[in-house]
Amino acid sequence: MIHVDKFIPGGQAIGTMPDGRKIFFWNALPGEDVVEYDIAKKKSHYYEAIATNIGSPSPHRVQPHDDCFLSTSPWQILDWNQEGIEKSALVAEIFREHHINIDVPPIVTNNQPYHYRNKMEYALYWDNSTNKISLAFHARGSHRKVPISKSSIECPEIFQKATEIITELNSRHEEARKYQSLLLRCNQAGEVSGGLYENGKSHPSFPPLTDTILDYAYSYSPNGFFQINLPVYELALREIKKYITTDKVLDLYSGVGTIGLSVARDRYLILVESNKSAYQESLNNIHGLQNVKSILIKSEDALDYITPDTTVILDPPRAGCDNKLINRLLEVTPPSIVYLSCNPATQARDISILLDKYQIVEIQPFNFFPRTPHIENLVILSKK
Repeated sequence: MIHVDKFIPGGQAIGTMPDGRKIFFWNALPGEDVVEYDIAKKKSHYYEAIATNIGSPSPHRVQPHDDCFLSTSPWQILDWNQEGIEKSALVAEIFREHHINIDVPPIVTNNQPYHYRNKMEYALYWDNSTNKISLAFHARGSHRKVPISKSSIECPEIFQKATEIITELNSRHEEARKYQSLLLRCNQAGEVSGGLYENGKSHPSFPPLTDTILDYAYSYSPNGFFQINLPVYELALREIKKYITTDKVLDLYSGVGTIGLSVARDRYLILVESNKSAYQESLNNIHGLQNVKSILIKSEDALDYITPDTTVILDPPRAGCDNKLINRLLEVTPPSIVYLSCNPATQARDISILLDKYQIVEIQPFNFFPRTPHIENLVILSKK
């Protein structure tokens, strides 16, 4: 029996084996005793495992909505209020690890723990007993496909459309091995776009979708990057907008432009993006605004656009910001930096360096991905 101590960044719960090695569990909560478990990965200093028998369930354990929860949303076993508490605590712990001691407020949520994802990619499972295709996900930590009949984190319109497509494939007696996956996306009006990816063929282009964010219309590709949870994203954008006080704004890692255009389209705004598809969509989203331009370049190569009178917005990928960019910010010291991150660990790393010349004005986590351990975190920095 192994006692579970706490959650760690990444969402697993950690315990200690009799020989002193650490073991990282899915399907276990802090305070529980794990009686039985399946090893998913063995390393010299630690194990990763899935708990299969809990001896003393946590008072915060709840029944998951879906049989497939470990594949898609492993925190379905944690009660909703406690999820928010744990996520704020994880952000605080991550920042302490980088010697930043700061009180982290409760996570912001719209209290919609299910049916929030506007994008989902399914695997296809072939049932040899029925000779039919089923929707599936991959088992956590494995390439094994697990068929599903229900999933609760995506918008209902997506699952309905996916079911219709599978029904059509089975009516044509198709085989699952022909397809890589099924990708679908819907907008807030419930319109669905996307389709099947065939093995050995280039991914097709699907009809674009449109959505309105903070009273501004955007178009985007279903298989491109666009925020997964728009209602909570809007809450983050409203918070960001409070700190846009300069006439010039630079939006780095800008994607299709949703941050900059939502909060600073009335300023002189530069969008910087390195992905060609996202850049082309950003040009469409500018809608002819004369004070806004989009540039196709890596953010770490756009250093000349960082000036002493410009607010800089950062929304980097999980790896965080390039060292060249951090050094340029320290050299020029723009008056404020807005840093939104999907990975608080690399965010804290970057901010610990920037604190040489900046101070934290606000830190605020947002629950973009309910029932999962993922956290979106906003930090506002101002020049000392």
